[in-house]
Amino acid sequence: MIVKSYEIKKINIDEKNFFLFYGKNEGLKKEIIKDLTKNKDKVLSYEENEILDNSESFLDNLLTKSLFESQKIIIIKRASDKILEIIKIIIDKNIEDLFIIINAENLEKRSKLRIFFEKDKKFICVPFYPDNEQTLSKLAYEFFNKKKISISQSNINLIINKCRGDRERLLNEIRKVEYFSKNGKKITSEYILKLTNLTEDYSVNELVDYCLAKNKKKTISILNENNFNNEDCILIARIFLNKSKKLLKLSNEFENNSNINLTISSAKPPIFWKDKEITKQHIYKWKPKNIKNLIYRINEIELLLKKNISNSINLITDFIIEQSSSITNN
Repeated sequence: MIVKSYEIKKINIDEKNFFLFYGKNEGLKKEIIKDLTKNKDKVLSYEENEILDNSESFLDNLLTKSLFESQKIIIIKRASDKILEIIKIIIDKNIEDLFIIINAENLEKRSKLRIFFEKDKKFICVPFYPDNEQTLSKLAYEFFNKKKISISQSNINLIINKCRGDRERLLNEIRKVEYFSKNGKKITSEYILKLTNLTEDYSVNELVDYCLAKNKKKTISILNENNFNNEDCILIARIFLNKSKKLLKLSNEFENNSNINLTISSAKPPIFWKDKEITKQHIYKWKPKNIKNLIYRINEIELLLKKNISNSINLITDFIIEQSSSITNN
């Protein structure tokens, strides 16, 4: 049975035994799992691979119950279709006072695990889609309002924009603001940037974005404005790699439909509104074959960075300037 994430709190966990949570909104998943499992006697977490490698032992443990145990909750992390047969075995055994929460990332419509949970009304299937700007803004506003913290909407927007749609990160940052506010200091944008860990990561994201957009002038400006150290270079390479992989998927889609707005609007996960325009520039500037070459080069650069730590800054700087200058849209 499919249930929306905002409806899950209405479900009586004592009436349902099996839950499937899937999607990339890990922040919201953690909130709901924490709420569902509070005041429970025993909560055990397993990786899917742990269970598959030791299935007999796992099943034996489920059947073993302490005299002092009223309920047992099992959380299976990083799950996939591979776990389905084990779940079916557990269901057949009809174990009392057992609750299982299966946490998976993206599951396609044809996923056997997803189909199994969606079709049976005895089980709960909850998709967790990425938050949009409005959802995150409401979350932050309600948090500050509840805590009676005075903060402008522009400063709330500042935190949200720089968290780039990451709910878990947003919650971490607004809690820092809450702690800071207890000193009675006025919350300004300058204090927010100093207080949180947003400035540096945001600069790295901007750096990669402008590089992929072939804006050499802005790329060099960001490199000059930030005192990146050797340890930052691996982070820059990783962000570069992640963005390039996402760009490859978008570029392939654009080649198929030739509609830039459709490509952007149908992207999974959704592209944060603030990133849409520069993402369009990336798609126009890069062809799939060039992106594949770029991904190969980034992997090469990361290996070089690990072997030449003392020269990391020069290696990554030369690579970034080279990519921001090269012609690729042919």
